[in-house]
Amino acid sequence: MPKGIEVATVKILEEVPLAEHSNYRIGGPARYFCEATNEEEIRNGVLFAREQRVPLFVLGGGTNLLIDDSGFKGLVLKVNVMQLAVDGQTMTVGAGMMVSDMLKFTMEHALSGLEWAGGLPGTVGGAVRGNAGAFKGEIKDRIVSVESFDVETLAAVTRGNAACKFGYRSSIFKEKNGREIILRATLNMDKGDAKMIAAGIQEKIDYRLERHPMEYPNIGSTFKNVDLELVPKIWRNAFAKVIKVDPFPVVPTAYLISEAGLRGMQHGNAMVSPKHPNFIVNLGGATAVDVKFLIAAVKEKVFEKYGIRLEEEIQLV
Repeated sequence: MPKGIEVATVKILEEVPLAEHSNYRIGGPARYFCEATNEEEIRNGVLFAREQRVPLFVLGGGTNLLIDDSGFKGLVLKVNVMQLAVDGQTMTVGAGMMVSDMLKFTMEHALSGLEWAGGLPGTVGGAVRGNAGAFKGEIKDRIVSVESFDVETLAAVTRGNAACKFGYRSSIFKEKNGREIILRATLNMDKGDAKMIAAGIQEKIDYRLERHPMEYPNIGSTFKNVDLELVPKIWRNAFAKVIKVDPFPVVPTAYLISEAGLRGMQHGNAMVSPKHPNFIVNLGGATAVDVKFLIAAVKEKVFEKYGIRLEEEIQLV
């Protein structure tokens, strides 16, 4: 049982196994760990890390994290800001809310525009940070503003959509690499039919269950899809039939990995999924070293075959 330290309004735990906080079920312990439900608790957690002179890592749902086997030698701050409110077609959502709970809320209030996110794992904060997207939709398309907490100034910051600098699976929050902690987001939705919204969400959930290896611990797509502009010209015609819009023309990385003959490649208890080769799954007892070996091997083989450098979509801690 982790020991606890009471610091102002938050309880700081010690030596918390991070594998329990990752969908991968991989990772060593956090030196310090705390959960924060509001801005005051976040501030006190940040101040504790500052006083202890240890690094700070902000944890969301743990759905895209590969945590090192040695763990994290600082404070892991889990953001549990929970909020769901609607005013007309404007919805405000706390960063700690699961995307699945936000979608349930949209069904209950007949708010359309996020059906593409059906089955998307993780928290709203993580989705905003990485500008989550699928099926030609991205969360940036609905964002009005985002409120965050600056860990250096200890002040709240509110940005409109343009100031968030959303890009392909990126944002200013990702670029700042922990300098700001997302608190909540405000989204502009469309009024719709509740049954049609529910059906649209369920369709995407079913698609993911059918095509993704959900029977094993995983953290989603390991690599970003490849911008067509970055594909060597000699290969573009060969890829013509598999190009998709995501939200601009891309070559699916799963196709490249499959064509490189890497489906089912295994190292230790980690495996390139035969079902969806852009997923590296934990067969049970896999280590971060196992996964990193496969990441390196996949990148090497794809570059050798196509001259394309894959970029990780997952975050390494």
